[in-house]
Amino acid sequence: MTMPEMRLELVPLPVADVDRAKAFYERAGFDLGVDTEVDGTMRVVQFTPPGSACTIVFGTGMPGISDMRPGSVHGLHLVVNDITEARQALVDRGVEVEEVMDVSQVKYAAFHDPDGNTWLLQEFPANLRQPGQSFYSDPQ
Repeated sequence: MTMPEMRLELVPLPVADVDRAKAFYERAGFDLGVDTEVDGTMRVVQFTPPGSACTIVFGTGMPGISDMRPGSVHGLHLVVNDITEARQALVDRGVEVEEVMDVSQVKYAAFHDPDGNTWLLQEFPANLRQPGQSFYSDPQ
């Protein structure tokens, strides 16, 4: 039996201050897709990292999501083709990004949102990628 397609398209991100988080992700160059209030009790904000098919969501009044401890998500990976370029683009936008680390030819650079949720830029060595594609690109 083959498995049906299952795409990860939304990751909840716990934050303490929705407007502060929104300002951070706008500054970081993420694309704002949704900022809406529902019945005056729920606010839903969604951002998508550049080039990603997966969105993050945060807000208030969302059962389960709003109950998460702010800053408790760590290790969200943003796979990039050129970590130096991606790191510099974030730095140029005012985001503090740690120096690049090389771990067995895989490069990483971490940054944090105002609540401490941790993101990692990740670059795989060229020998693991097809020419002209990111590591996770779907060849067409």
